[in-house]
Amino acid sequence: MRTPATIIAATALALTTAAQGPMQLSMKQAMDLAAQQSYQVQYGSLEAQKAAARTKEFLAIGLPQINASGSLNNYLDVPTTVVPNFFGDDPPELEVQFGVPWNASGGVQLDQLIFDGSYLVGLKASRELKVQAEEDLERTVADARAQAARAYLGVLAAEEGATLVSESVPLLQKSLTEVSAMQEQGFMEDIDVDRLRIELSSAQDRQRAFQDQAKVARGYLLLVLGLSPDTPVQLTDDLQTLVDDPGEKALVDQPLNVNEHIDMQIANTYERLQVLNVKNERSAYLPKLRGFFNYSAQAQRQKFDFLEGGKWFPSSLWGLSLQVPIFSSGMRHYRVKQAQLGLDEARVNLRSIEQQLLTEHLNKQVAARSARDSYAVQRENMVLAKSVFERTSVKFSNGLASSFELTQEQSNYLTAQLNYMQKLVDMLTAQIDLRKALDLY
Repeated sequence: MRTPATIIAATALALTTAAQGPMQLSMKQAMDLAAQQSYQVQYGSLEAQKAAARTKEFLAIGLPQINASGSLNNYLDVPTTVVPNFFGDDPPELEVQFGVPWNASGGVQLDQLIFDGSYLVGLKASRELKVQAEEDLERTVADARAQAARAYLGVLAAEEGATLVSESVPLLQKSLTEVSAMQEQGFMEDIDVDRLRIELSSAQDRQRAFQDQAKVARGYLLLVLGLSPDTPVQLTDDLQTLVDDPGEKALVDQPLNVNEHIDMQIANTYERLQVLNVKNERSAYLPKLRGFFNYSAQAQRQKFDFLEGGKWFPSSLWGLSLQVPIFSSGMRHYRVKQAQLGLDEARVNLRSIEQQLLTEHLNKQVAARSARDSYAVQRENMVLAKSVFERTSVKFSNGLASSFELTQEQSNYLTAQLNYMQKLVDMLTAQIDLRKALDLY
């Protein structure tokens, strides 16, 4: 995982702040918090721990195994055996009981794997599986950081939209008040008042819509961060500062190091696993050797008095168990062949992943550059539309512009605002996608 100490420190800082009041988060702190406690990361962390435990479990297979056993038997009726009467003919058969009512036994057995090719290969494979789980967790952390960044910027963008729309509300309210007063004096027609009332109502409605979007975006941010829905959060970063960050702008010219990308690392790990799978299937041609030692003791009693002493009869045994594969009617051969084909598929997948990453980076690079250019154009258009609307509002107050001109310029300003907000969201999304394509989260 990447910089765990930084993540833990950021999390501790955020939680300490939350205990004192609203949790204050910069975008970096939000990403660090998501990397530590988002639900996806928590699940991925547990999977990585399971993989580590499986590695240790497989290692234990090749270590000594000791098992103890014991039994206690009580014959309610001791078995009777009928045998010929060797002492005479009367009676011709004798009924005898070979045994006593109470029997007890106990023993300990030691097993040790001496040689098994599959175990040696499997041990390496279990370590690779642990690496794979850690790489999956790293990718999950990167996804969580990207989601946190997207959610954080989504909140700022929605609040920015509400702020922009609200700027025209006071001007419209002032103009509506003036027109209403002039209408009462007979200097304005009803249609002029109605036009301004419609524009004011529309502006207020759009303001409420952006405010609702900001609330929804905050709820999604809390979900991504793994926080409860009622957690108060204060975002400390300024949207324009993040947009104008030179480091973010420079990403469009940053080359992709495909070999360092986490998806490429996962593909390489999968290829190594397939190599080990081929070796594992080939090891089925090798013999397997195990050793064992067994010690046991037995006792027989007429009544249950094992705790009072008495004689126990020990028995001990050691030995080796050898299994040599000779003929499998081609089964092992075709298993090796399937494993080899799986390795070929992994290598094809590796080349495919490399090309996909390069292509995706190029696409995201072009999209980010285009989105930033479009954003700059729409931002300038919005500034000009705002200036025209404010000048027209002043003219209207001085009787130099009609209500139609005012509402027309208000409509143009609103359209410019909406275009600007759309291009802002597109630019932020493209920037996040590019950073993710570069594997910089």
